This record gives sequence, structure tokens and C-alpha cells, in this order.
Amino acid sequence: MLKLAGARLLDERDARAVREALAADPVVSCMVASRVEQTGLDPWRLGGELWGVGSRLDGLCFSGPNMVPLRGDRHAIRSFAARAGGRARSCSSMVGPAEQVLELWSELDARWGPAREVRTDQPLMALAGPPIVPADPLVRPVRPDELDRYLPAAVAMFTEEVGVDPRRPDGGAGYRARVAELIASGRAFARFEAGEVVFKAEIGAMSAAVGQIQGVWVHPERRGGGLGAAGTATVVERLRTTGRMASLYVNAFNDPARRAYTRVGFTQVGEFASVLF
Repeated sequence: MLKLAGARLLDERDARAVREALAADPVVSCMVASRVEQTGLDPWRLGGELWGVGSRLDGLCFSGPNMVPLRGDRHAIRSFAARAGGRARSCSSMVGPAEQVLELWSELDARWGPAREVRTDQPLMALAGPPIVPADPLVRPVRPDELDRYLPAAVAMFTEEVGVDPRRPDGGAGYRARVAELIASGRAFARFEAGEVVFKAEIGAMSAAVGQIQGVWVHPERRGGGLGAAGTATVVERLRTTGRMASLYVNAFNDPARRAYTRVGFTQVGEFASVLF
């Protein structure tokens, strides 16, 4: 009986095959492709490991701060589970195509569980052309000197969306540094009124082909007035100036957000799932 090979750690010798695998679905692979394009495959520089199954990388999974199984049949997913399950969990979430994520979690929950929350239905949306609503001219990149004014909105968004305060592990130092990094790279956007953020969004991952929008938030007192759609349209336009397609994923139960993204022109191109720890 033929014994199938398990998941292996990929390195620079696999660079061409990795690029081809990531390019096969640039929207799905944006989070991982953005890292690989910037750093290559060395785990220390990548901030995690990239695992593959098969000579043509029919199975591909990133294991780092987040675990992202991008592709793979049942054998590949079991191979990823075997490799991951042999060590203590270090990732804060598992996210990616719903079929791969949920199957991988079914293999790991007995060893890694319990999860804090499993979100099984998160439409993956994309917009290749221009937005179909006018962009908000008052939404602009956040300046580094505005970090302290921007940070409360970022914390509020994260807490509302994820269900935990991002400042909890270390008093906020790590989250502040991450937000400062996004601002410094020109990937945090906001509309300020009287010095307060009323809309915010970020480009969380940006590959050569796709920018993934995240952290879209409207001040509770300003919701329902179109700020979310118009502000998101501004970020889409910014991505278009760089030649990139805009994408995002959203919880299926978040009807207001889904309606806003549809008004902007986004259409569903896939389905993600997330396991939150």
C-alpha cells in the first residue's frame, strides 16, 4: 500500500511553486502572499512557517500568529493537523477558506480546544473595478501624530468585532505598535470630526495584486448615514491607484455591513471561516 507523504516545511527551493500556488487565487491567498512577497520563505523573516503537501503544492498552509490553511484535500488537511497537533497552539486564530478551516479544526479541536468562538460563514468579497458609490473626500490616511486620537476607535472596533479587548495581554503595547505600523505604512484611514474618529478602516494585508480591507468601523452615533459605504469606497479608490483589487471578508450575521459593502460594489467570491482562541 502506497504511503502518502505528510506536510513538509517549505523553503526557498520551493519559491517558484509557492508563487504559482498563491497566484492561482490571489484574493483567497492575499494574507499569505503579502508576507511571502515581502520576506521570502525563511521562517524567521516570514514570521511563521509555510507547509506544503505534494510536489505541486496541492496542499498549502501558513502557520504563524494566525493559521491559514489555503488549499488541500482531506489528506493534506490531516497532514497539516498532524504537524500542528504535535506542538502547543501558538496562533491566536485560524482563518481561511471555510472548507479547509473547518476540516482542519475538526482534526485539532480535541488537542487545541476549546475555541472561544467558531465563525463558520464569512463571505469573502472582492471589487475589481471602481466603487459604485461616491468616495468620502474627508476620509484620508491617518498621520503618525494622530495615533492617540485614532487608537480608541481601533480598540472599540476590535473589541466589538472580535469580542476581546486587544490591550488585554500586555496593557496595549503590542496592539499600539501594530496600529502605529499600519499608520506609518499609509494603510490606516479615517474621517475625523472635531478631533474624533467617526469612520475608520485599514488595509490589513496587501499583496502585489490584492489589498484586503479590515477594521471598518463607524462611530455608533453616526451609523446608518452612509459613512461606512462612502469611507470604504475611498479605501477602494486608494487601492485602485496602486493597481490592486480590493477584498474583504465579513461575518454573515452582520447584515448592515454586508449591505454597505454591496452598495460599494463588492460581490461574494468565496467563503471564509474563522476559529478564534
